Amino acid sequence: MPVSKPLATPDTHEVFNQTPALGSGNWFAADRALAEAVRRAGGAQHGRRLSRLGRRAASAEVDEWGTLANRHVPTLENYDPQGRRIDEVDFHQAYHQLMTLGLGNGIAAAAWDGTPHGHVLHAAMSYILGQVDAGTICPMTMTYAAVPVLRKEPAVAEEWVSRILAARYDPASRPAADKAGVTIGMAMTEKQGGSDLRANTTRAEPADGARRTFVLTGHKWFCSAPMSDAFLTLAQTERGLSCFLVPRWLTDGQRNAGFRIVRLKDKLGDKSNATAEIEYDRAFAWRVGEEGRGIATILKAVQHTRLDCVVGSAATMRAALVQALWHAQHRQSFGRRLADHPAMAAVLADLAVESEAATALAFRIAATFDAGDPLARLLTPVAKYWICKRLPGFVAEAMECLGGNGYVETGPMPRHFRQSPVNAIWEGSGNIIALDLLRVLQREPEAVEALRDFLAEPAGREASYDRWLSHIDLDHCEEARARELVEQLALAAQAAILLLAESPLAPIFCRTRLDARGLTYGATPGLADALVVITRAMPMDPIPEQIDA
Repeated sequence: MPVSKPLATPDTHEVFNQTPALGSGNWFAADRALAEAVRRAGGAQHGRRLSRLGRRAASAEVDEWGTLANRHVPTLENYDPQGRRIDEVDFHQAYHQLMTLGLGNGIAAAAWDGTPHGHVLHAAMSYILGQVDAGTICPMTMTYAAVPVLRKEPAVAEEWVSRILAARYDPASRPAADKAGVTIGMAMTEKQGGSDLRANTTRAEPADGARRTFVLTGHKWFCSAPMSDAFLTLAQTERGLSCFLVPRWLTDGQRNAGFRIVRLKDKLGDKSNATAEIEYDRAFAWRVGEEGRGIATILKAVQHTRLDCVVGSAATMRAALVQALWHAQHRQSFGRRLADHPAMAAVLADLAVESEAATALAFRIAATFDAGDPLARLLTPVAKYWICKRLPGFVAEAMECLGGNGYVETGPMPRHFRQSPVNAIWEGSGNIIALDLLRVLQREPEAVEALRDFLAEPAGREASYDRWLSHIDLDHCEEARARELVEQLALAAQAAILLLAESPLAPIFCRTRLDARGLTYGATPGLADALVVITRAMPMDPIPEQIDA
């Protein structure tokens, strides 16, 4: 909670050489890497809208919402006072305020309501608000990602998509027809299967002759956002694994009695968001997509949630980096600022290079979603693997820059650290993503050709990039070396984007990532320009053209 005029002179000593509070700013206009990435991705026209959101997100009030939503975690009420089954998840008011801020600004709707470069706008809003609280981004992401799946079944889409596009948050538990807006959750994995969705045992029996409605019986080991109005889920019919939409309430105004929340997961991080174990006991559901093609149907959503895993990891990198930069600029040690020590400057600069490269790749992918570019099919898993895996080590290093002050719960760094592993696990862990890449290389020649063209475009600009590219073989890769190929492609993609943008960080990135590398941040040769990098990464005063765009 923000405090007013704390005492700097307790009875025993004077408080000095402590980093001041970061204070309010603008998480869009004060972030060069983000503003430039959005502009390159085609989103310049959204500058004013994003600047307003960036200013609001950086305010002390909204920052406090993020703290409170994680401190007061969701709770489950299975029964009302009279013992009747309700299965409701209760949240602190701060959670609802964050959901209102995100959905009300169009975070789930902008990509689908005709807004130009809507996926870039969506990604930028996710990036900004993810720095406040990553947990509430999860239900907003799934609501955004559900739209292309719902549209595969026109009757279902007619009822549900318009409620998503309304860009309203309505926390009330009641039939969707009576609500200003809805959220969509997902329930896929089961105890025995994990990532192997074909091992699911939940059964679906047709409830009408046309096989449009079914009743489901089974369980789900992970149900994300169990307070949502409906859930995309998978179940077996006699024709194979199929995709369904399970509503919390039926169209006649009654609860979907077959939908039961067993318990909430006690997770390492992602505390503000609820994740549940659920059971279906003849739960009503609509079929979505072709029966027996459930995985192909749900992948329409998974591709978009993977984009948000990338964006969210880049956002947490930026949030942790800002904390480290701010502390190092204000804390004195051995007679000078931390940032003025060459060893610390090397660490900060290395972190800043990593953060900007992650941001650049995330928004290049968002642009491919807007363009319908087949390049998305390969860049998305590459970035999902690499950026999400880099995040935990990144946050740990940034936390170390703050020392003990970064390790205590009075600041945001422990929350960022606890959150950091989840995106690498969610929507396909490392091996699943690497294998997905191999499948695309083998089966989708259009995507492979798009990747070749993309990587070839900046050739000749940096010798280290050309050497790196010469070692990448897209035609022959064994499963045991799939991770190696993904990492090669990730670094090549980040270098290519920075080179094509003529970013001042491009030659530094190539020297520090494609030539000889140290094993930890700050141990890499090629960081002679540390001050230039740090200055570029520091939160800055808004640039007028960014706000007025």
